[in-house]
Amino acid sequence: MKYLKLLIGLAISITLLSCGGNAENLKENDYAPDFTLQDADGNSYTLSSYRGVSPVIIYFYPKAGTPGCTKQACGIRDSWSKFSENGIVVLGISVDIKDDIKEFILENNLNFPLLSDSNKEVSKDYGVLNNLGLANRITFIIDKEGKIAQIIREVDVQKHADQVFDIAMKFK
Repeated sequence: MKYLKLLIGLAISITLLSCGGNAENLKENDYAPDFTLQDADGNSYTLSSYRGVSPVIIYFYPKAGTPGCTKQACGIRDSWSKFSENGIVVLGISVDIKDDIKEFILENNLNFPLLSDSNKEVSKDYGVLNNLGLANRITFIIDKEGKIAQIIREVDVQKHADQVFDIAMKFK
């Protein structure tokens, strides 16, 4: 099963390079589209509930359990204390169903919310849905006012956690 996931992940990674979904419909200073999504345990998260409270990092990822998504999520996990201590919210979003997200969380001891956009509405609103029906790997830094402060369209999964933390700290 793990080999199948790796093979699928590699195929997806190669294919994603040429598929749409680059968030071209949004730009910095736009208000981030509001949403309410659930995590794997059924807890709801609403973006607008963080307005006036904290910056929010929203990162879209293609598929739970694939190599790049695992590196990206584990980077956040390993740096979680600095996000938490500084009141920075991190929400990972994919079109995976809750059961797949739950498995991903358990396999990697993830300690932050991963949300299911299985109906793909939020991914469409953010313009990250590609031709395969998956979300492209794109990150949005949302300031305390609910505006998009920065969009990272070319994500380096190895450096992602440090990069988004540094950017979000500017908007605390």
